[in-house]
Amino acid sequence: MKIYSEELSIKSEKRFQVINITSRVEDVVRRSGVSEGFCLIFVPHATAALIINEYEPRIVSDYIKWIMEVFKPGGGWEHDEIDDNAHAHIASSMIGSSRFLPVMRGVLVRGTWQEVMLVELDGPRTRRVIIQVVGD
Repeated sequence: MKIYSEELSIKSEKRFQVINITSRVEDVVRRSGVSEGFCLIFVPHATAALIINEYEPRIVSDYIKWIMEVFKPGGGWEHDEIDDNAHAHIASSMIGSSRFLPVMRGVLVRGTWQEVMLVELDGPRTRRVIIQVVGD
């Protein structure tokens, strides 16, 4: 079994932003040489998250709208007394900071409309994305 790892650096430009990183993840899978296995994508940050879904301007806007409604910035969170970003911590913990996808015949397996997206919850920042491809 082979384990191949790479780290990406992704810059956000806004406080809330959804960034499509699918092609960069697929490039890592290709470079890995793994034919059959899985791909782990991990964001080692407490105020960012990962989603796999459609990347289309209106639904991207809806993702951000939902995050802002459910995890209200300035919503009276106790942690805001320290950093004013409690919403980002809570959203990240609920949405998740990692995703697994299968790799088959050397290709990342995803549905027709599924894309891998970094969700910035407290930007702008530079985020690390760790990708590990495991298999044969």
